Amino acid sequence: MKGKKRDELLFDHNQDGVDRRGFLKCMAWAGTGTLCVMKGGVLNSYSLSRWAELDPAEMKGELSFAQISDSHMGFNKPANTDVVGTLQAAVEKVNALKISPEFLLHTGDISHLAKPEEFDTVDQILRGAAAKQVFFVPGEHDVIGDDGKQYLDRYAKTANGSGWYSFDSKGVHFVGLVNVLNLKAGGLGSLGQDQLEWLEKDLKGLTASTPVVVFAHIPLWSIYPQWGWGTEDSAQALGYLKRFGSVTVLNGHIHQTMQKVEGNVTFHTAASTAFPQPHPGAADSPGPMKVPAEQLRGLLGITSVKFKRGKHALAIVDSNLTDAMSSEMQGTQSY
Repeated sequence: MKGKKRDELLFDHNQDGVDRRGFLKCMAWAGTGTLCVMKGGVLNSYSLSRWAELDPAEMKGELSFAQISDSHMGFNKPANTDVVGTLQAAVEKVNALKISPEFLLHTGDISHLAKPEEFDTVDQILRGAAAKQVFFVPGEHDVIGDDGKQYLDRYAKTANGSGWYSFDSKGVHFVGLVNVLNLKAGGLGSLGQDQLEWLEKDLKGLTASTPVVVFAHIPLWSIYPQWGWGTEDSAQALGYLKRFGSVTVLNGHIHQTMQKVEGNVTFHTAASTAFPQPHPGAADSPGPMKVPAEQLRGLLGITSVKFKRGKHALAIVDSNLTDAMSSEMQGTQSY
């Protein structure tokens, strides 16, 4: 970081002679994120690749926020040798919106090895985002070696315990949870009793009609426990959320878009801005997955969700990135 200007950092050529723009054309999947717009109690989620289509009139005066995840700054293996560039690509898509989101949610694994320079690079890139604030929760890669002390000092000085907190924005209650410390067998996430007791108290004063958005790194539903893709004590946390008419749970960690609807709760995992991972059980173990560039768009999905406060019915539309390629890659593609 030191000695380099921001533009030099973000626009360096790769050693193989492929410039950043050419590289990102091949890696267009990696800028994937999610935009959420709340209007009249209805929450809609959109893929980053379609944000430019949003009508500003539809967003005016309503809450909108964006989720990005798993930037893994410092990663440099063949699955993606330019994590700086792909995170910057995500920020550029946020900035391309005609009306900026109120804030960004980063759902963890900000860094790859919890090195100060890795956090510094992410901070520098996110300072270029048009959103007013960034809210973080840690991933397991962010707490390597010091049980999260560096993460707390940077991002959660006023938070509770090991970094959990809540805030309100335009009638929506947001809760950031930490489930990457004290991992259980197989890498399962854990919230712990102190955090669960805090969560119960935090939610107690809210009316059942309050929309609630919970965000953490490891999924709060059991996607594939054999790989640690779940949280051991999440059932207790979800029990506290049952009385609310509209609950959204946002996670990262698994580097692919997956969704589940259970009663009043919509669970949604975000794709990584760094690299994909195998589908559950499709490999011997999870980890960075290198695939031919032409296959990447088909490996990551897009889900659009609409729900209304106090209603349990949800409309869900899934598609993969082959159906939503950027106009830059297709040349003539339109949406």
